[in-house]
Amino acid sequence: MHFAEPLRLRSGASIRAYDLSYETYGALNRDKSNAVLVLHALNASHHLAGLYAGQDKSDGWWDNMIGPGKPVDTNRFFVVGVNNLGSCFGSTGPMHKNPETGRTYGASFPVVTVEDWVEAQARLLDALGIDVLAAVMGGSLGGMQALGWTLQYPQRVRHAVVIASAPNLTAENIAFNEVARRAIVTDPDFNGGDFYAVDGRPETKPKRGLRIARMIGHITYLSDDVMNEKFGRELRSTLLAEAGNNTPGQYQYTTQDVEFQIESYLRYQGDKFAEYFDANTYLLITRALDYFDPARDFGGNLSQALARATARFMLVSFTTDWRFSPRRSRELVKALLDNRRDVSYAEIDAPHGHDAFLLDDARYMNLVRAYFDQIGAEIAA
Repeated sequence: MHFAEPLRLRSGASIRAYDLSYETYGALNRDKSNAVLVLHALNASHHLAGLYAGQDKSDGWWDNMIGPGKPVDTNRFFVVGVNNLGSCFGSTGPMHKNPETGRTYGASFPVVTVEDWVEAQARLLDALGIDVLAAVMGGSLGGMQALGWTLQYPQRVRHAVVIASAPNLTAENIAFNEVARRAIVTDPDFNGGDFYAVDGRPETKPKRGLRIARMIGHITYLSDDVMNEKFGRELRSTLLAEAGNNTPGQYQYTTQDVEFQIESYLRYQGDKFAEYFDANTYLLITRALDYFDPARDFGGNLSQALARATARFMLVSFTTDWRFSPRRSRELVKALLDNRRDVSYAEIDAPHGHDAFLLDDARYMNLVRAYFDQIGAEIAA
């Protein structure tokens, strides 16, 4: 969908005209009361569920959660997925032309925040004729956006489902993001963010930096238990050799070899990511993560910040998620209870780390299903 009206950003800059890519699933009912907005995290998109016709490996990123008969049942709900401004999956971002200059944005694309995304999403819903959401839902950075909706548009949200998220990033999380960004901007192919093919100049995509950024991120998404269970200290068989008269089991390697299975896995993830993701998008989205802090304008008092929210909440955390630990979800629960809001909270003992919010844990899926069954019953009443 194209938007001609300028969007003024929290930074003071404006985007004069822009596009948002989105997908919808299910049907909007007559009174438009069954809409659910689902928001994506760092490297995902508007493609939530299902497969694209004729394309292999095009599964939606939350396909186990959304669809006919699934926890968020598209036989009952009209689900909207939107790709955020600055992303690289169809919505206007750094790789697109700036209508003001006619040149590719590149490094000049303005800083965007979670609050800016919520404003843009609200405009999309206005265009779709949706005044009030039955629910807004997201995990990780998507959960921050869901929380943002309850604060910026409290009258438009009945329920908020916030999964594996936090009211802001810890210093440790900001540090991980900064190391990843440094890997990208110090890649010689980054070229100050202007690495796109323009005016006959070939693209110089900073793949080395993107690989390292993804490897760093992936480590933080997994728990120590999962990494030990999946990989342990297992060596790749090609690098553990018995040679001639050498001692049986002697290692034959150099310092640059990929020796351990976990190294091979991380390099595979990094290589894959570098092929499809945009470096400037990575910088923009991790900055939006860093900046999100609704309590900042209230002297750090989260209870005061959440006083504006009127929605009913369900929050979910996972015990081994050290990137967005259960303690952070409990901060949100306490702040909401301080304001006498209706809150359900589940802390699931799962071994998968932060990635647990994307996986098929029966307890988690049944919990979400039960909550949306309640929402569905309210709509039908």
